[in-house]
Amino acid sequence: MGTLLKFVAIVFIATSLSSCPAMFDGRVSDCQRTKPAAGQPSRRIKTTPFILDLIFFPVIGTIVDFATGAIYEPCETPKK
Repeated sequence: MGTLLKFVAIVFIATSLSSCPAMFDGRVSDCQRTKPAAGQPSRRIKTTPFILDLIFFPVIGTIVDFATGAIYEPCETPKK
């Protein structure tokens, strides 16, 4: 029983450290990682992954997503 408990704990910790948007939304672009310059609009947050983060990974997952930029919507490329 001890081995099963350790396995479940490791799986829980691993999934909570890599949270919802980081796991399911793909790669994070450089634009998502950097802060907007002064005078530029702020970045939009992905609402569904943010809510899922708060439900499933309340503290660590949300912090990881904001730190990595995975919670922000990808930047729009200017049309030519």
